[in-house]
Amino acid sequence: MTAAQPSVVAAEVDKFDRIARDWWDPEGPMKPLHRINPVRLQWLRDQCCAHFERDPKTPFPLEGLDVLDAGCGAGLLSEPLARLGGAVTALDPAEATIAAARRHAEGAGLAIDYRAETVEAAVARGERFDLVVSMEVLEHVADPARFVASCAQALRPGGLLLLATLNRTLRSFALAIVGAEYVLGWLPRGTHDWERFIRPDELRLSVREAGLTGFRTRGMVFDPLRNLWRLSDDIAVNYLAAAEKPR
Repeated sequence: MTAAQPSVVAAEVDKFDRIARDWWDPEGPMKPLHRINPVRLQWLRDQCCAHFERDPKTPFPLEGLDVLDAGCGAGLLSEPLARLGGAVTALDPAEATIAAARRHAEGAGLAIDYRAETVEAAVARGERFDLVVSMEVLEHVADPARFVASCAQALRPGGLLLLATLNRTLRSFALAIVGAEYVLGWLPRGTHDWERFIRPDELRLSVREAGLTGFRTRGMVFDPLRNLWRLSDDIAVNYLAAAEKPR
C-alpha cells in the first residue's frame, strides 16, 4: 500500500457531511465532542509540552510547531490548537464540513489551513509536521493500520503523534453504542460501528509497524456526579494514545 491510497469510507464521510451546519452547536449532534474537548485538549497540551520541552503555563505552548489535524471535522480541536500557537493544517474529506470549519475560523479570526482532502494526499506531496493529531477518526476509516502509517509518514523525525479512539470491549458496546446512541441520545443512532472500534493492543501493533516508539495510552471517562469528562487509567471505552517518531 502506498501513502497516496486513502483509507476513506465514503459512507462515513457522507454521514458527517450531513450534519456539517450543526458541528459548532454545543447542544447539537456533536454535543459529546464539545463536552470531551477540554479534557482531550488538556492531555494533548501536556503531551506536547513534555515532548517538545515547552512550559504548559505559557500562553502559546505550541508556537513554532507545524501541526496537522487529520480528520478535523469542522475544527473543534483545530481552533484550540491554533489558539495555543500552532501553525495548523486541518484535513477532512467531507467538503461541506470543511466549508463549515472555514466559516467558523474566519468568524473567530483564526488562520487555519483547512483542506477537503486526506492525510495521504498531504504525505504524497511531501508535507511533514512536528505534531499530528487525529481524534475520534480511527474508528471511521477503512484501514486503521494504513491510516496510522500515513499519519506516521506525515511526521518529521522527532515528531509526535496523538490519537483518540474507542476500545472494542463489551463495556464500550454497552456505553458508547447502546447508552450514548439509543438510551441517552448523546449521538445520532448509527454514529459508530462497534466492530470498527480498536483495541489498544491492535493500535500498539499499527504504531510499531509504522516505525513509531514510546506507545502509551490514557483513558477518558464520564463522571456523572460532576457532569464532566476526566482523564483516567480506565481505557475500556474511550482512550487516548501517543507515540513518537525516532530522530
